[in-house]
Amino acid sequence: MSIGNSPEEDRPSVEDDRPSLGRALQQARTDAGLSVEDVSSTTRVRIPIVHAIEQDDFTRCGGDVYARGHIRALARAVRLDPDALVARYDDEHGGRPEPTPAAPLFEAERIRPEPRRPNWTAAMVAAIVVVVAFVGFTMFSGGDKAGGKSVAGKTSSAKPSSEPSRKKSSAPEPEPSDSAIAAVPADKVTVKLTAENGSSWISAKDHSGRLLHEGVLKEGASKTFTDKQRIDLVLGNAGAVKLFVNGKQIDDRGEEGQVQRLSYTKGDPQAG
Repeated sequence: MSIGNSPEEDRPSVEDDRPSLGRALQQARTDAGLSVEDVSSTTRVRIPIVHAIEQDDFTRCGGDVYARGHIRALARAVRLDPDALVARYDDEHGGRPEPTPAAPLFEAERIRPEPRRPNWTAAMVAAIVVVVAFVGFTMFSGGDKAGGKSVAGKTSSAKPSSEPSRKKSSAPEPEPSDSAIAAVPADKVTVKLTAENGSSWISAKDHSGRLLHEGVLKEGASKTFTDKQRIDLVLGNAGAVKLFVNGKQIDDRGEEGQVQRLSYTKGDPQAG
């Protein structure tokens, strides 16, 4: 018989009679007629971790955050109150940690902005546009000068009968199709396909991958495609197709019966 203790102090408390947290989950699972495999399949908590939690071993959970998540999932599976069990876990393991304030993290991110990188692609495109514009201006200026000289020679010559033959031999007229293609805008890529030596299946897409055309280009027919950046082509019978890119004829396009995949950008018809 103890001296100095009242009968109330010798009586065990109600909380001492409660089963442990893991034992409570195990007992509820057993009462529900569920196996460990059933609970693992329902909650996606691995079988070894379920066994460890039911033995009050939470070290295999990987930390308090994961342990709380596993306890909630298991409690719902066996129809226990998840909030009560998580609160009990916090009481037995030091409580829930205080949340980290978000303001310092945000300020740190603002202090270290990501450095901007130079846009080399835009610079290259701008340089190509300038070169093409200069070449076009030079070609048109040269043609005007040649025309002026021939007119002056015609008015001052004393032999008008021989002038027409001399003009034809020195300055042959360009083909209509080439001159029409030469007027394409310099800030876009323009592709013209003409089936000259037979029909060919063709496919054309713009720089974003959008399909512009797909089908058979019959002999004698033509198709023209324009985009601000790039045209991607698939030629089913490459040798049968006459190809103009940005006003220039492309000779090396493939042989008859050969399938070719080509890509062209503005300012450089040989970039395919």
